Amino acid sequence: MNFRDINRDPPSRAFLERHVTAGRELEFLGRRSPALKGRPLPGSKREVIDLMLEQPNVIKRPILVVGDTVVFGFDELRYRQLFG
Repeated sequence: MNFRDINRDPPSRAFLERHVTAGRELEFLGRRSPALKGRPLPGSKREVIDLMLEQPNVIKRPILVVGDTVVFGFDELRYRQLFG
């Protein structure tokens, strides 16, 4: 298992482009992040990814990567599906 501090080593634009779903991009943000307080939410996938690269703290954590499957945020059901 590999752990990364996303503040020191944030995901690349290519990774985010591949795994952040257009139309659901706000689901990939940690909505309680202080960096989001008092600012309008981004309105597009590109704006969400730009914000994630500028402020990695807004990314929903943890990011679990298992093969080709990526899960943003803690999701017990998805974890059970992946690990049995």
